[in-house]
Amino acid sequence: MHRREVLLAGMSWPLLSLLGSGSARAWAPAGGSSAFDAETVPNLAKALASRAYQPQDKKLPASLERIGYDQYRGIRFNPEQALWRKDGLPFQAQFFHRGFFFRDRVDMHEVAGGKATPIVYRPSQFTFQGTTAPRENDLGFAGFRLHAPINRPEYFDEVVAFLGASYFRAVAKGLAYGLSARGLALGTGGPSEEFPVFRSFWLERPERGANRVTVHALMDSPSVAGAYRFVIAPGAETLIDVSARLYPRVALDAVGIAPLTSMFQFDTNDRVGIDDYRSAVHDSDGLALVNGRGEQIWRPLQNPSVIQESGFEDVNPRGFGLMQRKRAFSDYGDSEAHYERRPSLWIEPQGEWGTGAVHLLELPTADEFHDNIVAFWRPKQPLAAGAEHRFEYRMHWCQTHSWQPQLAITTRTRIGGIAIAGGGTGGRDERGRLIVIDFAGGRLDGLGDGARVRADVSASKGKVSNVIAHPNSGAGGWRLTFELQPGSERSIELRAVLGDERGPLTETWLYRWTL
Repeated sequence: MHRREVLLAGMSWPLLSLLGSGSARAWAPAGGSSAFDAETVPNLAKALASRAYQPQDKKLPASLERIGYDQYRGIRFNPEQALWRKDGLPFQAQFFHRGFFFRDRVDMHEVAGGKATPIVYRPSQFTFQGTTAPRENDLGFAGFRLHAPINRPEYFDEVVAFLGASYFRAVAKGLAYGLSARGLALGTGGPSEEFPVFRSFWLERPERGANRVTVHALMDSPSVAGAYRFVIAPGAETLIDVSARLYPRVALDAVGIAPLTSMFQFDTNDRVGIDDYRSAVHDSDGLALVNGRGEQIWRPLQNPSVIQESGFEDVNPRGFGLMQRKRAFSDYGDSEAHYERRPSLWIEPQGEWGTGAVHLLELPTADEFHDNIVAFWRPKQPLAAGAEHRFEYRMHWCQTHSWQPQLAITTRTRIGGIAIAGGGTGGRDERGRLIVIDFAGGRLDGLGDGARVRADVSASKGKVSNVIAHPNSGAGGWRLTFELQPGSERSIELRAVLGDERGPLTETWLYRWTL
């Protein structure tokens, strides 16, 4: 079994089997129910932001203070005690224990009939294998997960989990956990990244027959407090409608809205130094964008030798996401990790987000156990302190996503070395790069050999030559090939698109070649 962890500034999320398979109802709602409405959590966030930040006490009982990964995995929530399990409702909630990297206390509440009731921690809600159960009855929880029947009507699959800082992740029908999302990113890629934390959750009791459930969250960090609402609808494509209301304590000039976190180790475009039996290893293989002008863009991911950041400036973006396009087992050949089952995540802004940029950070990684890809939206203007800032968006956790069906999409990018005759100084041969891009779908699929397809290829530096576009008789669709002579350059921005007299036939392919 692969052991997968996300490690970011000391925060880790084991991604394969920490979540177990449990569900429960040994919790007993305590007294102290209070009124709850749409403004309850925003009002709490405003109150937090008006005061100086108070860090939580992370102290744990002695039996939990020094437990490791395997011991934490041995703490499982009892499935028979899942919230709503005995009520015959379409969703069930289970809870994560505190310990290991997940030391923050997270308070849970059930909302029903306009009242919020605390969900009280009890050690008897959990089984403890390899560690001693704590005696304390007021530890709180580390997070929670929701279950619903998305693959079989009689079985409640795990569909979404909130665990660690403001991290969460979800799956859709037939998929397994892969990339993660966060409530907010602050200073990502900089020397002092800040990780806001969801301190409290309110789970609205669903109606019988409901196909969605609503969760509210209170977020806090030294720089900002926030109120979030998540409307979660699992299925063939799991949709999460997110409403974020942020209340900065200080001006936020390095903020990331709708941040996504993933892993890319290697693929056919980037296999330098790789000695591995598998064809590819990644949770996501590209950043997709549809900008405010309607241009559809595909940027294959890389595992660079040094940290690199790319910014895609825009006004009112239509969407962006980290996608996993390769869906065949043979694309990876891994019978344990099954990367072909990892979800894509598309962010669809609701309303106008104004001027800013989609940022992509790619970090070096030597293995598949550490997330090294981050993408988010950053407004051009800092978020002012003392004001409310709202962002709403829909998350599509899915296998694929159709943006502009008339355009062919990039199905594969291959890059390898080639000797370019006479390309060097004095007519000597030069070692260059051969770039091969496969496209499929849209109007392009109906065009044959005689079609007048125009290839538009450009490079910021170096020299592009031998540009050829032709039908791909082996795999279907079309193939674009060209040679790149980098010369002494160490970093080159590449752009390619196929078109005809009617306009673009493909999405725009972008790539940063680095030495």
